[in-house]
Amino acid sequence: MVNELVVGQLYSNEAIITSLNVGNAGGIRLCAPAKNVVRAAIMTAGEGLHGTGEKPYNDRLESGTLTYTAAGKSGEQTMSGSNRRLIEQRVLNFPLHGFVLTASRRDKAVGAKRWKYLGLLEYLRHYPDIQLDVDGKARKVWLFELRVHEEPQVVSLANDAVISSEVLTTSRSKRADDPDDDEIIREDAQQAGDFERIENIRGKLLSLDPRAFELFIKGLLQHCGFSDVHATRFSADGGVDVNAKAGPRMWALANTLIQVQAKRWLHSVGRKEVAELRGSLQPFARGAVVTTSHFSKAAINEASEEGKNPIVLVDGFKLSQVVLDEQFPL
Repeated sequence: MVNELVVGQLYSNEAIITSLNVGNAGGIRLCAPAKNVVRAAIMTAGEGLHGTGEKPYNDRLESGTLTYTAAGKSGEQTMSGSNRRLIEQRVLNFPLHGFVLTASRRDKAVGAKRWKYLGLLEYLRHYPDIQLDVDGKARKVWLFELRVHEEPQVVSLANDAVISSEVLTTSRSKRADDPDDDEIIREDAQQAGDFERIENIRGKLLSLDPRAFELFIKGLLQHCGFSDVHATRFSADGGVDVNAKAGPRMWALANTLIQVQAKRWLHSVGRKEVAELRGSLQPFARGAVVTTSHFSKAAINEASEEGKNPIVLVDGFKLSQVVLDEQFPL
């Protein structure tokens, strides 16, 4: 049993259970002795440590956001039970502790301490998605986006409720997010029979590293008839990733400069990313944000806001549909 949790430090499953007084199994573990949740823990796994049937939808930690697939490994997931209780943090401000598995449970060479503490988590939003199950069939799941707070580095468990409340209150007061960023707009496959094929493609795209995804977008643009296509120097600054010009087949837009921001993300793209790309565009260029995930309502509104240079948005479903229709190899 431990009295405090330190960001980056390893803990055993037993220490987590006894110290937090949470359940001993599952990815969402609750301490709810009465009606309300007192505290909770999210148990996720590092890349490559999920079961083969869960790949490539490993929970992702990207840009300080943990995208976490709700509980329920088979069949369609529902927003009930422990899944529903996570949302209550918005009202109750209970501490939500994040842990990531760093070594397989089957690896006997590793000791009991194999869960790394990520810090306190903040519920941001949840929304439905489509993923493939262990049999390769499309199913409905729920994704949670959780902000990871690495400060404070040390969290006293005797005082974690007070600490969590302070962290959450401060974070929410600083958030400049449009409320519409919490509403995620999903594209579905054009035909129901395409769900498995679309998700298989999207899964392969999600398995690429960010640079490989940028180069993939470069190749896809060339394949689709764009000219003078080149990827910019790799960076994580939210700027332009690929430049291209509309080719002769796009005769009404021929030679128009297209500047693309490529987001190989599992978590959603919000208003901020769309506005950042618009601010990076060269004069008279057209912009596009291409992602493997989804766009928030605020991002869609920002992209088409009157009086601003419009931005084309291509989400993971639409992108996968293009790959399928164009028969572009992965």
